Amino acid sequence: MKAMVLNSYGPDAQFEPAEMPDPVATSGHVVVKVAAVSVNTVDTMIRSMGEALPLSPALPAVLGMDFAGTVVAVGDGVTNFAPGDEVYGCAGGLMDLPGSLAEFINADFRLIAKKPKTLSMREAAALPLVGITAYEGLARAGVAEGQTVLVQGGAGGVGHVAVQIARHLGATVSATGRGADQMTLIEELGARPLDFTTQKVADYVVDHTGGVGFDVVFDSVGGSNMTNSFEAARLNGHVASTVGMVEIDLTPAHFKGLSLHIVFMLIPMMHNVARQTHGDILRTLADLADDGVLKPIVDENKFGWADVGAAYAHLTHGTASGKVVVEL
Repeated sequence: MKAMVLNSYGPDAQFEPAEMPDPVATSGHVVVKVAAVSVNTVDTMIRSMGEALPLSPALPAVLGMDFAGTVVAVGDGVTNFAPGDEVYGCAGGLMDLPGSLAEFINADFRLIAKKPKTLSMREAAALPLVGITAYEGLARAGVAEGQTVLVQGGAGGVGHVAVQIARHLGATVSATGRGADQMTLIEELGARPLDFTTQKVADYVVDHTGGVGFDVVFDSVGGSNMTNSFEAARLNGHVASTVGMVEIDLTPAHFKGLSLHIVFMLIPMMHNVARQTHGDILRTLADLADDGVLKPIVDENKFGWADVGAAYAHLTHGTASGKVVVEL
């Protein structure tokens, strides 16, 4: 099969075409003919940092976590998928799991689901990692009808999905971003837009919660921004963050009695624990998409086999508007 391979790591590492053996469906796995692959920030980190990240695969490496495609073979013990099924998932591209930047991927059936019928392969490939992350964070924070939710980074890959899911759960949603385009997008998604470059946390807490604070803050920005999330949350509220790799003073969280949830959706893949949870979430996301509740935003730029490096650069340089997808 054809694959795009990294033979070295680094910010300027090049993806090179290579011929590799076609995968065989092993027990508990399905072979999928890949139609589309989305690029996530963690993919660009692996290429750039290589061995400095404990989840990077050995060289030569086939990256790519998210994908959508068609099942062509099933292994022993797989009863819920059959050849011809259109599926999507996040199932490889790290450690010893083969990535999706190839014609075929041998994927653990627990990490995939039948793709939403109403989404194209390109759209479906954009959803797994960000969708699972958003769903897990909101679920762990216990988002429920009637609550107020603040999504930090509401126009981003994870954030724009979190906005849609939180609204579906019955919450009143506000979301931060910057600039006219992001404000328009957030409003179109059904949330109240907050430009963090012009609005102070204390001011929008008063304006949108009467000074009480948000029941749940979903922080897809993380890092030092977590301090803003602590400030925005109500007493005994919840903060769910997707970026917790930071040294930060937890004193504000302590005096508010906040519950802090760190979401790292790669754990099932890395440690082979609770993988079925991801398949279950993907089925839920597919239902939401088919019900018209959820739709991923995909960057308008088209990328193919020869453009994998350009796709990674497009995301890394911050010029993307929506998820970056490579069609194979």
